[in-house]
Amino acid sequence: MLEAAAIFLAGFWAGMINVVVGSGTLVTFPVLLLFGYPPLTANISNNIGLVAGGLSGTWGYRRELAPNKELIKRLLPASAIGGLVGALLLLVLPPSAFNTIVPVLIVIGILMVAFGPALQRRTARQQAIMAASAGERPGGASRSTVGLMAGIFVLGMYGGYFGAAQGILVVGLMSIMTTVALQQINAVKNVLTTAVNGIAAITFMIVAWHYIDWKVTALIACGALLGGLAGAKFGRKLPPMALRATIIVVGVAALVKMLFFA
Repeated sequence: MLEAAAIFLAGFWAGMINVVVGSGTLVTFPVLLLFGYPPLTANISNNIGLVAGGLSGTWGYRRELAPNKELIKRLLPASAIGGLVGALLLLVLPPSAFNTIVPVLIVIGILMVAFGPALQRRTARQQAIMAASAGERPGGASRSTVGLMAGIFVLGMYGGYFGAAQGILVVGLMSIMTTVALQQINAVKNVLTTAVNGIAAITFMIVAWHYIDWKVTALIACGALLGGLAGAKFGRKLPPMALRATIIVVGVAALVKMLFFA
């Protein structure tokens, strides 16, 4: 009962963190290892369970999604394909292949979030100048659609493989390559990361069923479902500065945990 309660609470906390910031895997994955689950089983079962939190969090952010439907249509396929590739890589590559670069990616994500506002203002000015010179109204969400899609694909691949801090990286990337408001970026992030987890989960159920511990998956799913709803309610009320600070703090904590307490 103690183990079940701990896994459920870890799922709740991870679901809430994933919706507001990202990196919930850094909560649930170590808890499962603490209780003696093999790393691959823990990773796969955790991935499937956290899909529920992504779905409830996406529903909670539905109002922020409405202005960015076209952007989501462009990015969702890249995220989904990346998630599929990453899930397959998990089954054939040693964990060290990606884990060595995770701290670097987290640092990059933190820096992108921190300097996002200045870069967004610069992007908006450039778009306004280009639109004015062409005699058009300023518009369009992305600075470079191809570059943004490529980045989302790579992050989707990383998310399908392990996924820790994927949300922070997606927010960081979109902060510097789009002019979308931060709360709306967070909403789009929830859609993309949920798609990655969902595709990876389906892949695992098809080709790695024997690695799934359904008791663990169910406990995390129940906790994450409630955590996603709570996270959406809390996260949507945060002002942009507070949300950005939360992302940076959680990102630094995730980095310290991975570097010194792994």
